[in-house]
Amino acid sequence: MPGLEANTFSIAACCKRTGMVGVAVSTAVPVVGAICPFVRARVGAVTTQAWVNPYLGSQALDLLATGLRASEALERVLAGDNAKDVRQIGVVDAQGGEAVWSGPGCTQWFGHRTGPGYTVQGNMLVGPETLDDMQAAFTRSESLELGERLLLALETGQAAGGDKRGKQSAALVVYHEEDYPWIDIRVDEHRFPVAELRRIYGIYLLQVRPFLEGMPKRGKPASPPPDSVTSMLLRPPPYRPGGGGSA
Repeated sequence: MPGLEANTFSIAACCKRTGMVGVAVSTAVPVVGAICPFVRARVGAVTTQAWVNPYLGSQALDLLATGLRASEALERVLAGDNAKDVRQIGVVDAQGGEAVWSGPGCTQWFGHRTGPGYTVQGNMLVGPETLDDMQAAFTRSESLELGERLLLALETGQAAGGDKRGKQSAALVVYHEEDYPWIDIRVDEHRFPVAELRRIYGIYLLQVRPFLEGMPKRGKPASPPPDSVTSMLLRPPPYRPGGGGSA
C-alpha cells in the first residue's frame, strides 16, 4: 500500500464573509497535522487522507493559485495519481467552490458530505453519523468565526463516534489575509486530542490572538506591539490569561 493510512475525519472550509480558509482534522494516528491539512491564504484549503499522498494537497493548492476552481484542481491531481482508489481528499477554493473524492478502496466506513464552501469527509469511521453531525454543526454556526466553526464540527464528529479505532491526534489550521497562519494548533499524541485542541484554542484566543492582531500586515508598515500585549507575554505562562505552561 502507498504511504501512511490516516483513517480520519475532517472538514475543509472557507468563509465568504471574512475570506478565511481552513481545515480541522482528527485521527487515531500520531501527528495528523503534519501530513493531512494544506491551507494557503487567499487560495484555499485541502485535506488529504486515507492512504495519504501529501503531494495531492500541495499540488491542489498550486493549481488553485493559478485560478482553477476546486473541482478542476481535484480532477487534475487525481489524474496524476495511480493509487487514487485508496485516497480521500477534500478541496475548497477561496471563492467558495468545493470538491471531494473518496476512493472505493478506502477503509469502511467511509464517505463525505459537501455544501457551499465546505467538504466533510472521513474513513474507518463508526458510521455516517460522524459526518452527518459534523455537517449539521458547521452549517448551524454560520455567525461564528471560521476557526470556531471548524472546531465545533470536529468536536461534534468525535461525540458521534469519530475514528472507530480510537483517538490520538488532531489539528486546526486557518489562514486569513496574511501568508502566516491565523490559527495553527496541533495535538500530536494525546488520549483526548479533540478536547485538548479545544483547551489550547482557548489559550490561543487569550494569549496569541492579541499578539497576532498587532503583527505586520501585508502592505502596511510594521508597528511595535501594544503595551498590554508586551506586558502579558513578559509574565510567566501560568500568570497570563488562560494560564498554561509552567513558571
